[in-house]
Amino acid sequence: MKILSWVLVIAGICGLIGVRVLEDTLFYDPFLGYFHEANKNIEFPAFEWGKLIAGHVLRFILNLFFSCLIIYGLFKNKDWTIQGVVLMIVVFSITFPIYLYCIHSKFEIGYLFSFYMRRFVIQPLIILLIVPMFYYRKQVISKES
Repeated sequence: MKILSWVLVIAGICGLIGVRVLEDTLFYDPFLGYFHEANKNIEFPAFEWGKLIAGHVLRFILNLFFSCLIIYGLFKNKDWTIQGVVLMIVVFSITFPIYLYCIHSKFEIGYLFSFYMRRFVIQPLIILLIVPMFYYRKQVISKES
């Protein structure tokens, strides 16, 4: 059973890396180059709202799937995996509309603020909080037993 757990964790990590490496070919995101330049004076790129939203939602779904593999592989607990999914969906449902507003206002709200909102939308950063939280929970439960 340990081997299957490690296979799930490694598959999840490789999947997240794959999403990141193939981001420019898998997803429509004209802001990749915009933020890669790190120059707030660069011209605001033209884009299509529908394609942009669909690309971000697809990316979120892939990141969510691979993150679930990691959580389940590490903790082997279906309830915790579902809690992780709920937490990631809550964070996405908060940050995505904020990021879309940033795009709508052409990042007038602030370049760095928009940059970091985008990070929460396109990267599975919440997994970096969920894994230690569940690990701590596991330690507390094992001490109580």
